[in-house]
Amino acid sequence: MNEQYNPQEIEQSIQNHWKEHKTFEVTEDASKEKYYCLSMFPYPSGRLHMGHVRNYTIGDVLSRFQRMLGKNVLQPMGWDAFGLPAENAALKNAEAPAKWTYENMAYMRDQLQSLGFAYDWSRELATCHKDYYRWEQWFFIQLLEKGMVYKKTAPVNWCPNDQTVLANEQVINGACWRCDTTVEKKELSQWFLKITDYADELLQDLESLKEWPEAVKTMQHNWIGKSKGVEAVFDIADSNESIEVYTTRPDTILGVTYLAVAAEHPLSLKLSETNATLKTFVDECRVNSTAEADLEKGEKKGVALGIDVIHPLTGEKIPVWTANFVLMGYGTGAVMCVPAHDQRDWEFAIQYGLNIEQVIAPANNEDCDVKSQAFTEKGVLVNSGKFDGLTSAKAFKAIANVLYEKGKGKVTTQFRLRDWGVSRQRYWGTPIPIIECESCGSVPVPEKDLPVILPEDVTFTDVGSPIKKDPNFYETTCPKCGKDAIRETDTFDTFFESSWYYARYTCKDNNEAMLDERANYWLPVDHYIGGIEHAILHLLYARFFNKLMRDAGLLTVDEPFKRLLTQGMVLKDGAKMSKSKGNTVDPEQMIAEYGADTVRLFTMFAAPPEQSLEWNDKGVEGSFKFLKKLWKLVFDFTTENSKGSTLEGGFEADELSSEQKTLRRKTHETLAKVSDDYERRLTFNTAIASVRELLNDYSTFTDQSELSNKIRQEVLQLSLLMLSPVVPHITQNLWEQLGCSGLMVDQPWPKVDKAALVKDSLQIILQVNGKLRDRIEVSAKATKDEVEALALASEKVAQFTKGKTIRKVIVVPRKLVNMVAN
Repeated sequence: MNEQYNPQEIEQSIQNHWKEHKTFEVTEDASKEKYYCLSMFPYPSGRLHMGHVRNYTIGDVLSRFQRMLGKNVLQPMGWDAFGLPAENAALKNAEAPAKWTYENMAYMRDQLQSLGFAYDWSRELATCHKDYYRWEQWFFIQLLEKGMVYKKTAPVNWCPNDQTVLANEQVINGACWRCDTTVEKKELSQWFLKITDYADELLQDLESLKEWPEAVKTMQHNWIGKSKGVEAVFDIADSNESIEVYTTRPDTILGVTYLAVAAEHPLSLKLSETNATLKTFVDECRVNSTAEADLEKGEKKGVALGIDVIHPLTGEKIPVWTANFVLMGYGTGAVMCVPAHDQRDWEFAIQYGLNIEQVIAPANNEDCDVKSQAFTEKGVLVNSGKFDGLTSAKAFKAIANVLYEKGKGKVTTQFRLRDWGVSRQRYWGTPIPIIECESCGSVPVPEKDLPVILPEDVTFTDVGSPIKKDPNFYETTCPKCGKDAIRETDTFDTFFESSWYYARYTCKDNNEAMLDERANYWLPVDHYIGGIEHAILHLLYARFFNKLMRDAGLLTVDEPFKRLLTQGMVLKDGAKMSKSKGNTVDPEQMIAEYGADTVRLFTMFAAPPEQSLEWNDKGVEGSFKFLKKLWKLVFDFTTENSKGSTLEGGFEADELSSEQKTLRRKTHETLAKVSDDYERRLTFNTAIASVRELLNDYSTFTDQSELSNKIRQEVLQLSLLMLSPVVPHITQNLWEQLGCSGLMVDQPWPKVDKAALVKDSLQIILQVNGKLRDRIEVSAKATKDEVEALALASEKVAQFTKGKTIRKVIVVPRKLVNMVAN
């Protein structure tokens, strides 16, 4: 054994051993409890960043620990390989996205392997492989046949330069986030999945996810957005038409002073044909962001339509406006506006001099000035005729009933959630398996013709999708009538691929079916790990897809992820690491300088998993120094003692000195704490700190007897076992140096020797009239009377009882004695 720790000498050889012996390949075993640990798979951008390293180290620590507990552990890895960044790189480098993607996957795979992650690489998948996306094409057709898929024309954010649809968050100040071209609103025919059919179940099943962070469940709850309200009808004056609005606050309906409709509302569009001012406004709204956050913060703008509606309860005329804060995609595209009790409506009313009429007063009779800001709380109705004095809750029912009797409204439940548009006008994605025929309409590709393969050898020199310009791809014949037809050239949203990958890992080698019975063995995922930025859409779509697969008979579980951990970001100088900020740290360079174990140790020791980690070069050096110390401790021990002295059996308490008992007690107290930190608390930083503290005590242990050397051996062995999930390379090497055999990952997790935890003596707190006055050591076997006698004999206690009468002595066994004196 070399005296100096050199990670480069040991890590590669240990990784080679794991690879050669297929250490982490796993099959189903009904005799064992299964444990499926999954970290969100990466996009193959080219290089790992420290966020990746932290995420995947957390999963690896959990997987190795659970395997040592005797469980059958699956930990796979793959690639979220489709997506726009590959097209950007293709334009920049004038090469096909496939070539760029495959090269990146190979490079990042080597990086992951260099970190020693315990992945079953035989299950590796990439979403851009045809044997993967074939099955989502197949499943899409099954959903189409079941009526869960439909096509409709819908407004989208369109970049005329890149010739693609943009998500709301990709529109920055009305321009494309990538090329800064002014974005247009465009009506496109797109494919949708009916996620709204599962809205209730998605909401209700959140309650079953007991091991998910409450913050994530709240975000999903709000995104689904179930609400109970009233659908009210406002007739258009001097017309046979009407406008329907949905409100969750019918108690405020007597305070409506105007209605607002979306710029894309049929009424706005019709009137804009003869109103130049209105047309200009509608055109402006076409290029504005429709992200809710932007609408909330932005200036409230609008144009009067020049028409009125009739209030369904009072019969009064109310003006109708078109406003930029109303979205056609939500509800009916029209809202009733109550500026006294909605801040957004209030801001608009102030901007355009519209009436503000208070109809709700605080229930506690506090002052309320709606001229300065809206009063948005519920309370008691005022200025509302026969409804005056009713609470908001009672007024909801009373007003809803009157509207229903008049035929002008009804109670209804709505969801904020909208159906999932899965069409993308991009190239690097899964082709949607549909053929458009002039005679037969949209026809699914026959199963025998799947997969519809995305051409990978393409020229990518300008904007727009290559397959939209390639007749060899899109020209085909209709499967129904045999006439010339056009293949769909849109591709799936990349969320489509990431919504079911967790299930495909379980049976990746099945070429005859999307999933098989192995999925039911492994699912649900026992622990899912990834950033909180995926808390809404990815997790929601994955939950939805799981339910679709269950209802198709492919799965039996209701939810895909049992326990969720959302790790914090990696920061440097207080900011998130990013290339644009120039504050990134290259994991590869860190591994080359310090070794993989040091990088793993620092990322687990610097902060609890759910908190942000501040990168600290000195902290990395400190982790490296600790591993060098660990190496030196084992080197010194093995130099002084013969190998092969592994422990068999325990220790007899009566043969141990006080110093020996203290070290053994510390060892097993540490083991108990680390076990709890790994399994229940997930605080790997405190687990590592506890082992470091134990080894500090070991270093000060001076007894050199043969029995003490057996205790030293126990301390070192248990320390290596406790650290092995975090630093698997150095611990494996040192394990062998101690004369122990076998892979550490196959060792059973050690059990706490409860006998070692028994103390010979106890520290008892002495109080006089409830105040601390002394501490004494007593035998753990001391009786209550003996403890009381020792307490009364304390000189420090005597100082505070002198001249007083001790009226009462209260003995709390094994903890304290309190003397009441006056």
